[in-house]
Amino acid sequence: MPHSLDPAVFYPSDLSALAYAYGQPVATARLKTDPADFVVEEQLAYSLSGEGEHLWVWVEKIGQNTDWVAKQLAKWAGIAPKNVGVAGKKDRQAVTYQWMSLHLPGQADPAVETLAIPGVRILKTQRHHRKLQTGGLSGNRFTLTLRKMTGDKTALEGRLQRIREQGVPNYFGEQRFGNGFQNLPKATQLFQGQLKAPKRHQKSLYISAARSWIFNEILSRRIEQDCWNRALPGDVFQLQGSQKWFADDGDPALAERVDAMDLHPTGALTGRGVLPTQGEAFQLEQTVMARHPIWQAGLEKLGLKQERRALRVWPKALTWQWPDAETLAVSFDLPAGSYATMVVRELAQLETESER
Repeated sequence: MPHSLDPAVFYPSDLSALAYAYGQPVATARLKTDPADFVVEEQLAYSLSGEGEHLWVWVEKIGQNTDWVAKQLAKWAGIAPKNVGVAGKKDRQAVTYQWMSLHLPGQADPAVETLAIPGVRILKTQRHHRKLQTGGLSGNRFTLTLRKMTGDKTALEGRLQRIREQGVPNYFGEQRFGNGFQNLPKATQLFQGQLKAPKRHQKSLYISAARSWIFNEILSRRIEQDCWNRALPGDVFQLQGSQKWFADDGDPALAERVDAMDLHPTGALTGRGVLPTQGEAFQLEQTVMARHPIWQAGLEKLGLKQERRALRVWPKALTWQWPDAETLAVSFDLPAGSYATMVVRELAQLETESER
């Protein structure tokens, strides 16, 4: 990976500069030829109570934008858009199943059969005493269909087996950075005071993009140094299946727990304050952050606290099958905040529209 990504000089337009865990794939494929090739199903971390002021609706949407669907549901229910809860945005070019909550205190449930939104169905409803919050998921179940696959089948299945055992880099996906990665130069403009009164939502997107790209660079650097999936002295670790993290205390058992996938090394989601890493891990992160002084200073000025993100993600319940010689169907679970396209990235290079 070239180390000249000074935001004052160069901005990435894709993820091609980031290192691959298992080497750049030689196989090629097409994804999202049809919305049914990308199926996502949300997984809640808790059960619904069956009573309360909020009507939760289990929505199937095909080829529609999450924000637009939420606004249409608000109109249908006769409430303000702010009273619709959504855990996260889902791909438009996909078949997605997700919960949305409607705040209807003292009101009867609207008749589901009266809903008329193209590409949208409500499959079930249930009352709950709380609004659905952003990020309020344990994860997502993905079923992806890769078409026009090229490459050696044995080699592809070897990669799948390694992913099943060792996981993939937990990069932030392309959608984090906006169309054409324009959120990155926008972040620089924001931090330099060159944007005139950006909307709150836009401002949040630009901040997240800068922070996420620094993380991606840290992770890429660790892949290059063959330490993305093993413990470095001074690392900070995250428990598998948890957001809790803690610093290296010198216990030699920590390295064994990383090898056993019980713990994951983490990378910086940088902000104000001192990095919790030490030693080699600290030096690596500090080196990357020092190459983005505008972003780093801007994030600190905004008061964002130092946070951590696991460097790897372990797809659970990973299975695959070959419906035909050129089609690979893959299913797996990912925790909330991880990207299915990062699993695909380690399998095959996706053809763009212009290459088809």
